[in-house]
Amino acid sequence: MSINMTLVDYDRAMEERGWVIFEKAISDELVMEMKKDVLAWIEICKEYQIRNGINEDGDGTAHQTIGRNDSIDKFYAMHLFHDYISRYFGGKPYILSCSTPTAGYAHKPNYLQRVHRDVGTYIDGYNLRLNLIVMLDDFTEENGATRILSGSHCKEEKPTDEEFEASCQSITGPAGSVVLFNSYLWHRGGVNRTNNTRVALTSGFTRPFVKPQTDYARMLGEEYGKGLSELTRQLLGYNSRVPVSLDEWYRPDPRRLYQKGQG
Repeated sequence: MSINMTLVDYDRAMEERGWVIFEKAISDELVMEMKKDVLAWIEICKEYQIRNGINEDGDGTAHQTIGRNDSIDKFYAMHLFHDYISRYFGGKPYILSCSTPTAGYAHKPNYLQRVHRDVGTYIDGYNLRLNLIVMLDDFTEENGATRILSGSHCKEEKPTDEEFEASCQSITGPAGSVVLFNSYLWHRGGVNRTNNTRVALTSGFTRPFVKPQTDYARMLGEEYGKGLSELTRQLLGYNSRVPVSLDEWYRPDPRRLYQKGQG
C-alpha cells in the first residue's frame, strides 16, 4: 500500500495536468471485498433500470451506493485520502456528491465511453468538484482503462473527438490503485477488448453548498447518522441539510441542520 505523495507534488500535478495516481494504495483484501460489493450493487441497480424503463438489461453501472454496511461504506469511513481531498478544496469542508460503481463489460459499450466531464458548471480557476477512481481490477489499455486529456481542466470548451484522441492518455495501474482528478477534466471510459470485466468504484466530492446527486442524509436517516464519525457525517451531508419547515429552521446552533462553516 502506498499513500505517500507529498502535498507539494500533489498540488503541482493537480494544477498542471489535473490528476494524480496512487499505485496499490488499497490492500488486496479490501479490493476483493469492494469488487464483490460493487458487482452486487450493479445487480441491484440493474433491477431498477429495467423496472423503470431506463434500459433492457442494465448498463454495467450503479449509482448512490451507500448504506448497505458493506466494504464500500467501510472504504468511505476510512477517509484514506482526506488530506488530499481537503487540500483540493482549500482546507474547507466537502461532501460526497456521488458513489458510482462501474463494470466495464467485455465488448459492451455504455454511456461512459463518450467524451465528457462530470460537472456541468465551469468556473475558471475554482475547484468545484473532485473525482476519485478505485481500480478494483488492473486497468490496462486492452481492458478499457479510463482515458483522460491532461490539462483540459483549464479549458471550458469540449474538445472534438479527434482532438481528444490525438492527445489523451490511458490511466493504467494495478488493482488497488486510486486516481484523483479534477472533475473539469475531459475524459471517457475505454473500450474493453478482453473477455473479462473491468470493475471500479468512481466517487465525486464537492463543496457542501453544491447539491449532491442524492440527499444521502435523508436517504439514510437520522438513526443511521448517529452511528457515524464526525468526519463521515460531514462527508454524507449531515452537516449541510436543508430545513423543510420553520421548526427545523429555528434551532439552536448545535442542532442546526445546515451547520456553520459549510460555505
